This record gives sequence, C-alpha cells and structure tokens, in this order.
Amino acid sequence: MEAPLEEIEFLARSTNRVEVLQLLASGPRTRRDLAAATGASQATLGRILEDFAERSWVARQGSEYVATATGELVADGVEELVSVLETEAKLRDVVAFLPTAELGFDLRRLADATVTVPSRTRPSAPLQRVLDAMEDATTLRAFSHTLNEQSLATARDRVAAGTQTFEAVLSTDAIEALAGDDALWRQLRALAESDDAEIRVRREPLPLAVTVADGTVYLLVRDEGGILRASLHTDDPAVREWADETFSGYWEAAESFDPTAFEE
Repeated sequence: MEAPLEEIEFLARSTNRVEVLQLLASGPRTRRDLAAATGASQATLGRILEDFAERSWVARQGSEYVATATGELVADGVEELVSVLETEAKLRDVVAFLPTAELGFDLRRLADATVTVPSRTRPSAPLQRVLDAMEDATTLRAFSHTLNEQSLATARDRVAAGTQTFEAVLSTDAIEALAGDDALWRQLRALAESDDAEIRVRREPLPLAVTVADGTVYLLVRDEGGILRASLHTDDPAVREWADETFSGYWEAAESFDPTAFEE
C-alpha cells in the first residue's frame, strides 16, 4: 500500500489526474466525456483510469466510469486541500499582519475574500476599497482603533444626507486622535449628534479595524508601525456572524460617547 504522502505526490504530478477524479466523483463519465472535459489524450486517460482502478478509486459501469466511495473521499480531500492552498496563497503576503488571535473564525472562511494591497500607482487602494463600500452602504457598523479623515467625512456626509445609519465602537486612542484636530473634532461631534448615528467608546485597547457595510465585512490590516498593509472583504456568512457578535460584545461593554470628556 502506498504511503499517504506518496499518494498525494501521485495526484499532484498530474493536473489531469486530479481533474479526472473530480469529474468522476461528480457523476459517471465516458472516456469521450473525460477527453472533452480535460483535453487529455485517450492514451493518457487510459493510464489514469488504470491507475485509479488499481487503487479502487474508480469502477467501470458499461461504457462509463464512476468514482467509488473511497474515490469520492479522495476527490473531496483533494478539493479541500486545493482550496486551503489557494487561500494560503491569497493570505501569504498579509498573514504576518493579520490579528489572527482576534479572528474567531477558521481562516478557510476567507477562501472567497478579496485582498487589496497598496501598489506604486495606487498606494491608498486598501482604504479606497473600504471608502467605496461606505459610500454605497445604507447601514454601517464599525469597531476600530482608528477612524481616518476620509472615513469620518464619508460617514458624516451620508448620515447628514439621510441615506445611512452609522454605529461605531471606537477606542479611546481613536477619539483622542480626532480631538487633537479641531476640524476633525467638529466633524465627529456633528456625526455623533445625528439621529441616525451613535458612537460608543471602548476604554481598553481595540485590536481590530472592522467595518460591516450592508452585510459585507471589511478588515483593515496594519503593521506594528500603523502602516496600512491591506484590506480584506468578504460576504462569507461565518465571518459576518463573527463580525456581528464581536461588534455586539464591544457595543454592550462600551460607554456612550461624551465629547466633553475629551475636551478637558
């Protein structure tokens, strides 16, 4: 019997093998069907099917081939491994900055996430991605250790226009940073005074910068120096559930925003 790693190597050496096994796991196929789907020659398909039959991964039913129960098991495992590796590749350049200890969901839930990183031509691309979402959203929730000028202006304008509701839990550091700039402080106070906005303050450190815009979760990722490294956004239900629960926990434990407490 082949060792598991040798079997993985056997499959990995040929994309045709993986594709054929996945096709057969989804239903019976003739060799002509497999050739049309994969572009492999009949000779190649013959070798693949023979190898699979020796491993009891496929069985022949008349003119068709179908995956056995163990063949389906292997096909599912390969698909999961491919998905994991695709997700890893997507996160590889930003994982060093991800607050993984604070993310209460399996990283595999980020398989369909969009990762936006700065470039020479678009250094603000991660932030702009979030700003675009804020501009279009009708409901906005956020919990963050920072609130930048652009995000504040966007929320203020949308709320003032009556086209958005805004709820946020901000860290004390975020509030104090805004209080140090007269123009930004006026904007924050105007936003907080609106009937469609409410801001609460968390006295303890807040390790995340998360925005939920109409159900889509946006996560801003910064390095230890505070430099923005990426934004990630996803509609995954498990990530959305985590974001909603985390927001609710912070919200219930936070204090109402009192501007006078920061103007002494």
